[in-house]
Amino acid sequence: MSAEADSSAETTTQPTARRVVVFTLLFALVIIAAIGLAGLLNRLLDRSDLLVSNDVPGLARALAFTLIAGPLAAVLWWVQWRRLGNAERASVAWGLYVALMSTVSLIVFSSALLVTAAALVRSDWQPNAFATGLVWAGVWVWHRRMSRHADKAPTRLRSVAPVLGAVFGLLLFAGGALTALSSLIDTALGGLAAAVTIGDPWWRLTLQALLWSLGGAVVWWLHWFRDDARGLRGGLATVALIVVGIAVSVAFTLAGAGTVLYRVLRLTFDRTESVQQMIETLGFALAAAAIGALVWAYHQRQAALRSAAVVLATRIVTAAVGLIGAASGVGVIVTALLATLAPSFVGSDARTLLLGGLSALVVSGPAWWLAWKPAAPVDPAEAASAGRRLYLVLVFGLSAIAAIVTLLVIGYRLFESALGDPNATDLLTRVRAPLGLLVATGLVAGYHFAIWRRDRALVPARPPRRIQRIVLVAGTDPQPLVRALVDATGATVTLLRRADVPAHDAAAPTAEELARIFGPITAARVLVVAGKGGRLEVIPLQD
Repeated sequence: MSAEADSSAETTTQPTARRVVVFTLLFALVIIAAIGLAGLLNRLLDRSDLLVSNDVPGLARALAFTLIAGPLAAVLWWVQWRRLGNAERASVAWGLYVALMSTVSLIVFSSALLVTAAALVRSDWQPNAFATGLVWAGVWVWHRRMSRHADKAPTRLRSVAPVLGAVFGLLLFAGGALTALSSLIDTALGGLAAAVTIGDPWWRLTLQALLWSLGGAVVWWLHWFRDDARGLRGGLATVALIVVGIAVSVAFTLAGAGTVLYRVLRLTFDRTESVQQMIETLGFALAAAAIGALVWAYHQRQAALRSAAVVLATRIVTAAVGLIGAASGVGVIVTALLATLAPSFVGSDARTLLLGGLSALVVSGPAWWLAWKPAAPVDPAEAASAGRRLYLVLVFGLSAIAAIVTLLVIGYRLFESALGDPNATDLLTRVRAPLGLLVATGLVAGYHFAIWRRDRALVPARPPRRIQRIVLVAGTDPQPLVRALVDATGATVTLLRRADVPAHDAAAPTAEELARIFGPITAARVLVVAGKGGRLEVIPLQD
């Protein structure tokens, strides 16, 4: 029995280890060969760098990478491609290799080609970037064809490359659009266009950024629509939608809007700096708010088409980002109010702090209110959801920890001053920032703890389980019976395989049958033996 188990484990482990080694080696060889080929192509495209040049080490490295790693990668790929059967296609190693290489080659070739296009705007030819883009584009096309092959394509992790490609394209688009729009706004405001690009016309930076944005839009469209990353559900697709599509875009929107409001308030109430200095970041803030809102609105509509759990997760994430901004605003406001009492603090500095805190609170507070809906009644099903409970526990726990640490800092400052430390001058100035943080974190912790207790009262109490654990002894196909036992009793099922009885050849018992069988049992642990014909022998066990 032991020898058979060891042989079975060895038979299962060896192919897995071989696939990991083979595909890791193939991944490294393809990268090395692509680097070498790009170096050779760069020398062919660069008219100022002949094949016989002073860069002998660089040429030797490119030749070695191309002529050694290239053939090795080709041979290894050919051998592995021929043996790609159903087992190989279903392996995690093959799916992970195709997904990672597709993503890496996409990032490298698209970035290199966009660098080339942006350089051409200023009449600067970049043969190295162009050569890198061409070679890695070939690698990407090659692996894209393998991922779509009818008989050789991986059957696992097929959604990884489309999701990562869509995320990368979205980031490229947003970054390029943000730069282009901020450049236009700065130019319209008479801002930093000339300072950022000294000696260049304002439209050059804008055009370069538009090229990056256009390239990102093409990459995003290809993966989002053509590869149907939009239709994927669960797993990485949901995480990318919530984290990148919602959380990051909400953060950019609120940060940009808060900065705009802060600059406007300073222009109105705090004219301690020149207008040029006050509006120097206004263009970027306006662009961040606009692009972030655009991305946020689109992904919010996409999230609404998914399950109720995803919709709830997007609300919680939006509320979390708004809560961080609003709590930060409250802390800064308290700090600013305390700063007005400090004798060594300049009044204009306190006013600047106060305007910053008000801006954060005014922008982030409504976002939190609309997402969290604190005044609306809570659905018991939502109160019982794991996502909401986890959010409440995390927010309460983290804010309580921050409040305790801040309280320790305040205590340290107070004792330092009471013990006559010569450096502990102006106590209020030293504790005003910790006090502001303590007020903010204390309010957050107290509120969310109260909400957590209220949600617990809304959720109906579950009846105590009599049966805590079931030890099931069954044949080779016991999963339907395992699920039926878990659904009927809620107990933890431990499975032991029988060697003398064939597979459980009858349908799993119904809920009514199991309720009749387990109804009289009061023991916490039960042994269930599944026999032929669906016969169940139930034996209560002593504690």
